[in-house]
Amino acid sequence: MEFDSRVRRYKNWSLITLISLYLLVLIGGIVRSTGSGMGCPDWPKCYGYYIPPTKAEQLPSNYKEIYALKRQEKNIKIIKMLSYFHFNDLASKLDSSDLKSAHSDDFNATKTWIEYLNRLFGVLVGFSILILAFISIYFYKIDLVITLNTFLSLFLVILEGWIGSIVVSTHLLPFTITIHMFLALAIIGILIYNIFRAYRFISNIELVKSKFLLNFIIVLIILSAFQILLGSRVREQVDIIAQRFDYENRSLWIDFLGVIFYVHRSISILILILNLVFLYKINIALGTQSLVYKISLLFNFLLWSEVLLGVVMAYWSIPAFVQPLHLFVGALVIGLQFSVLSIYLNSKNILKIV
Repeated sequence: MEFDSRVRRYKNWSLITLISLYLLVLIGGIVRSTGSGMGCPDWPKCYGYYIPPTKAEQLPSNYKEIYALKRQEKNIKIIKMLSYFHFNDLASKLDSSDLKSAHSDDFNATKTWIEYLNRLFGVLVGFSILILAFISIYFYKIDLVITLNTFLSLFLVILEGWIGSIVVSTHLLPFTITIHMFLALAIIGILIYNIFRAYRFISNIELVKSKFLLNFIIVLIILSAFQILLGSRVREQVDIIAQRFDYENRSLWIDFLGVIFYVHRSISILILILNLVFLYKINIALGTQSLVYKISLLFNFLLWSEVLLGVVMAYWSIPAFVQPLHLFVGALVIGLQFSVLSIYLNSKNILKIV
């Protein structure tokens, strides 16, 4: 009984952490869509305060020069660090950019507090995973993988915070934002896998797998990750164009997007078809009452919602409120796909014919 209670405690806290992490992804999308990424020019404080100011009058008259200089010093350290670890090409790329001549944006109370709330929620997620790591110690002798995975997620959260400081220091340098996002997806994947791995101790959830379906879902996850990467690149272009237009004249933004936007849009058709085929195969193999089928049906529905949101952005001037939803739904899709993979990886039964 005590064992079941500990397993349920770990599973429930994992679910709380997972939900919190997804909310953080949504909040991060709001930060980007509102152009609030530089609402706090320093890290971990915000304009030197743990609770940020609400008026520019609360800051020194030369605050822009102060934080520009601080970021400039940190950027030079980043370049030296990359060179030390022999990332010479990347260091050279950063060195040739405008990083060393960093500047600071004008104070905007709304953007400052949006970014501050994003950071505050990130801290809460960090503490949640820290608590989860302590809970996971119980599994050390029962299932070492659960304990190691949980501490890996804790390490990735710390790394995520450090990458976040670099994102701020380099003034939202594009590839750092992409790394920041994929680290969040990696943490989500680890938490989902551990939930199913722990739950198998206390439940007889249908865990049936086939090599064909296992390979199929892996392909779908890879395609989804690649599509998110393309979407991130498109988003980087949108950010650049938005800054050029000072976040106005949104109806003109699409016209300035490159070929990667059309590749991203075209691949979505292939992804829709393959996910429908997977759902059909699951229906034949396991029936409509199986857990895998229900999860697959849900991420297929979300995929169509994702495409609809993409259409709204493409033909209705990229509404700001749709951008974070588009990212959030994409993260939900790959999370649900990873749930199916986690079920298969924790299965003992093998279905030979599909």
